[in-house]
Amino acid sequence: MADRRLQVFHTVARLLSFTKAAEELHMTQPAVTFQVRQLEEYFNTRLFDRTHNRISLTEAGTRVYGYAEEIFRLYGEMDNSVRELTGEISGVLILGASTTVAEYMLPHLLGDFKDKFPEVAIRLKVANTDGIVSQVENNTIDLGVVEAPVANKNLVVEKCLTDQMVLIVPLSHPLAQKESVTMEQLIEHPFICREEGSGTREVVIDHLHHAGVNPADMNFTMELGSLEAIKRAVEAGMGVSILSRATIAKELKLGTLTAVGLEPPINRPFSFVHQKQKFRARAMDELLNFARQYCQSHQDDFS
Repeated sequence: MADRRLQVFHTVARLLSFTKAAEELHMTQPAVTFQVRQLEEYFNTRLFDRTHNRISLTEAGTRVYGYAEEIFRLYGEMDNSVRELTGEISGVLILGASTTVAEYMLPHLLGDFKDKFPEVAIRLKVANTDGIVSQVENNTIDLGVVEAPVANKNLVVEKCLTDQMVLIVPLSHPLAQKESVTMEQLIEHPFICREEGSGTREVVIDHLHHAGVNPADMNFTMELGSLEAIKRAVEAGMGVSILSRATIAKELKLGTLTAVGLEPPINRPFSFVHQKQKFRARAMDELLNFARQYCQSHQDDFS
């Protein structure tokens, strides 16, 4: 309903990139450029300065962007208000989640939500925690669910549940029979870790520091970006690792891995992250409320 030229301009201005805007809008870059030029012709002035493959807003562009923000906020409120009268809950929600959350928490949650609200379309983007927080900051996703602390004070961070992490080892491993191990005891064993930017890796490194262990002393033998790859590597005897207990339920049942407690324990929050906005679409509020209830009823699955 809103002017397409203004929508395209607003996306480019927010991301300061024609390429990224084209990806988000599912358009070609020439089509994005054409829409922006149409708006510039309408106002008879440049809205962007383009130098050395970088763009910035002109003074006119800054003013247009400010009005566009207000226009789309009011449009959203209007849309929400009318749908409240009709009782309809619909729209598109873009979620982002870190790997553990996306693979082991969200499938059931979103499936149950879609059963209740079939008219809400959900798009899910999966990245590590740093990537999800960055997308929330850039307003390219409506809601993030992450597995590590978030430092940005300008975002709303709401804990949804507590995840217990454990050491995973093959059944034949020397540590397999222990009830718990300290971080110091892990120094002598090859350790398989997640990639840089992963919430799991960040929590493990932070725990090492708190335990007085220098991460440089650890025998980091492999770095993998997939939970499944880490589990298969541990099963093959290539090292040990620390993962969420919720991610190894199948392996524990099959007897291919065993979980050993950590001393002191590692408990981390899974958290919702979103922008501080006075207005949110009703579908977003319904999803947040639904997710809060889901987390309360499924806490035992993660501890």
